[in-house]
Amino acid sequence: MPLQRSNTADKFIVDRRKRHRNSDVARAVRKTRDRLSQQAGNPDFDRELLKLHAGAMTSGAVAIPLLVLAIAAAGWLAGVGNEIGLWALFTLICYTIVAFMARRIERTEAAELNPLQTRREFLLGHFLCGLGWGWFVLLGCGACQVDQFQVVKAVVLLFAMAGTALMASSLSGALLATFAVPVALYAYVATKLWMPVEAVLAGLLVLSLPFFVYVARQLNRASLMVLSFRSEKDALIAELETAKSMSDEARRRAEDANLAKSRFLASMSHELRTPLNAILGFSEVMANEVLGPMSNPTYRDYAHDVHDSGQHLLDLINEILDLSRIEAGRYQLNEEPVMLLNIVEDCCHMMELKARNKDIRLIQDFEQTLPRLFADERAVRQITLNLLSNAIKFTATGGEIRVRVGWTAGGGQYISVKDNGPGIPEDEIPVVLSAFGQGSIAIKSAEQGTGLGLPIVQGLLAMHGGEFELHSKLREGTEAIAIFPLSRVMEELPALPTAAVAARRR
Repeated sequence: MPLQRSNTADKFIVDRRKRHRNSDVARAVRKTRDRLSQQAGNPDFDRELLKLHAGAMTSGAVAIPLLVLAIAAAGWLAGVGNEIGLWALFTLICYTIVAFMARRIERTEAAELNPLQTRREFLLGHFLCGLGWGWFVLLGCGACQVDQFQVVKAVVLLFAMAGTALMASSLSGALLATFAVPVALYAYVATKLWMPVEAVLAGLLVLSLPFFVYVARQLNRASLMVLSFRSEKDALIAELETAKSMSDEARRRAEDANLAKSRFLASMSHELRTPLNAILGFSEVMANEVLGPMSNPTYRDYAHDVHDSGQHLLDLINEILDLSRIEAGRYQLNEEPVMLLNIVEDCCHMMELKARNKDIRLIQDFEQTLPRLFADERAVRQITLNLLSNAIKFTATGGEIRVRVGWTAGGGQYISVKDNGPGIPEDEIPVVLSAFGQGSIAIKSAEQGTGLGLPIVQGLLAMHGGEFELHSKLREGTEAIAIFPLSRVMEELPALPTAAVAARRR
């Protein structure tokens, strides 16, 4: 089935072998993007806040009941009577209802919650707890000193408000729903008694309630910020997962396409070269008039043009096939001990005529004590010829090319070809090193080429475990360095002793 292209580009690239994973990632991306746009009042955001409130009430479900039990025990010992026991029982039932409600909501999925209804249920539960605290304000103690009992009530309410402000901060309005009635009742009782201590305590409670409301609101904003940060973190993780999935799939497709291309070209060697060889052979026969003279000299010129064009096309095909075999891993190295000096010297002699035609000087600077390399002689020759050919091609008439062979700092061997041509801009070096890539200035000032020489050099050196370096300065020249590693250098073995020397040693 042919691939269908669309204008949605790469954002729908998925790995069909992992459909469940890609769908989960896409779902996570949609969910987290929705979270990023949430503000207070959004149903999804309110659900998260309600879940936080339920968790806080569940984890702190023991704190307030313990305070209630402690107050009931102290009041019974102080002589308040059985009424404080009934108050404690009612208040504990109210907090138990809120705790069970919080446990139920905590176990429910956030998507299944009705924010408005759940908020109303929570506020109603807190209001019931507030009625319990209002009952506590109205408790009397005939056997206790009135001043001391009212002070105890105020202190207890302050502690209860502080604890509720901390635990119920995720639910706005919970503190007011719980303590608005108790504080109002305390202020009413203090006004009715009109005692200085009760008046001061009533004013303290009235001022403390908005203060704790402010504290709860700040904690609520902190909860909102935590949720926002968590949403952003989830969004980043989901985006990274999606980007990784897309890049992995795109890379796999690119690698498959590149491998298929390389295999195709590598397998087409015979099919491409056979007709070209026939064209070259027949055009050469016609151009040289082997079978007889041509009556029209224009035909002979055409035959020369056909031969030259065919030769150029054959060279191009050979380079493409060489690069394709290297990329496809089908380039076989025939490794043997070779002398790098001899190979480079032969290549210089081969290119001497081409350099002389452009009035270019080839300067050879070789170290004479280099041991053998364990390498493919054909590949080393191709590396050297490509570097020399590029240098001659991009060097102006009357220029100079220096060819060096020697040791590297790491104990390997290198070939350096340096010219004084136009050079390459620094930002164009990656282009030059890519397949079919050519520098702009070099193209304008030299012959047209295929742009495959340096990629082939890089591939052949990589197969030998070596490296390729290209240094260039604009209008000063270029130096190409092919480096063979230390592992390719063969050690010189000592000469075997002769029979006479062996006899003397005995």
